[in-house]
Amino acid sequence: MEIKLQKQNLLYGLQKVLSVTTAKTNLPILSYVLLNTEKNELKIIATDLDIGIISKIPIENIESGSICLPSRKFFDIIRELPFEDVEIFTKKNNITIIKNKSCEFKIMGLNSEEFPKLPEFKESQAIKIKEEVLKEALSLVSFAVSLEEARYVLNGVLFYFSNNKLEVVATDGRRLAIKEEKLPYSLNKEIKMIIPIKTIHELERNLNETEESEVEVIFGKNQVGFGWEDLIIISRLIEGDFPDYKQVIPQEVHPKIKIERQFFLGAIRRASLLSTPDYQAVKLEVFKDKLVVSKSTPDMGESYEEIPIEYGGKELFIGFNPDYLIDVLKNLKEDTVEFELTESEKPGVIRRPGYIYIVLPMRLG
Repeated sequence: MEIKLQKQNLLYGLQKVLSVTTAKTNLPILSYVLLNTEKNELKIIATDLDIGIISKIPIENIESGSICLPSRKFFDIIRELPFEDVEIFTKKNNITIIKNKSCEFKIMGLNSEEFPKLPEFKESQAIKIKEEVLKEALSLVSFAVSLEEARYVLNGVLFYFSNNKLEVVATDGRRLAIKEEKLPYSLNKEIKMIIPIKTIHELERNLNETEESEVEVIFGKNQVGFGWEDLIIISRLIEGDFPDYKQVIPQEVHPKIKIERQFFLGAIRRASLLSTPDYQAVKLEVFKDKLVVSKSTPDMGESYEEIPIEYGGKELFIGFNPDYLIDVLKNLKEDTVEFELTESEKPGVIRRPGYIYIVLPMRLG
């Protein structure tokens, strides 16, 4: 293998894949990246056996080939190289030379045959989703994923395709987030897949809010692939049945509490400063024209804040885990949110077209 390329392009490609390489593994090859050249394109491939990421970079390809290089060391070398042009070529025994006009490194690589092969999607169905649509959907549900290993089915995000609709769903048993998107075409069958949260985080990290760009979603057996522009992410799926979330969606209620999102978010954040593991709940008191957000923690202190609202219903008080409200409020984009509350023991609901967020209350005191 012998190639020439721009340092910044190589750094950009390496940054896309580094997060799935790890030195803490019984398989040393998983701390390496595979470099593979085809025509005038370099593919940088990394995997942890659950996720595989392929980053594609334009190059001047002098001699095709492939090599495995230690990911972190390779990245550090490229980052510190002076000047912009980089040459990389391999010699006997997987010795790899990295050089430019004033600097040269020689590092030991591994044979590309040792690198795990990523799944191939044969005779698979694929659909396309706008990049900005997928990014927004993930941002509005991913925070609700359960992090408890015992509840492995909830350790990911459900993608449910039916007819011309996609539902993206996450829950940890105490809150539920559902984002619905219309597709420009109908599928000929229902598809349900639970994508691990680590894969979701990789998607969120790499997706852009680009209206024109589309992401191709490819369905395979126990695998899914996401491909766009210069990147492909392949992931295993979580096996199991996702809970029937539609049973717990409350009927829409009126009147709703209309409140400025940033005021609400700021007040919850400030009250949460006094939260402790034993005293998490923040108290909300709802009146006709104001919402009182307060927090009292023994041996620590108290806070009290009033926010103007529009509301025509009965007065009530209720407690919530502040993090569960902060997570949704910081990801919504609307200036005003509508909050549905009915009783102190019943869930709170935030709705907007195509989105529902349900959160269970907490006992106060």
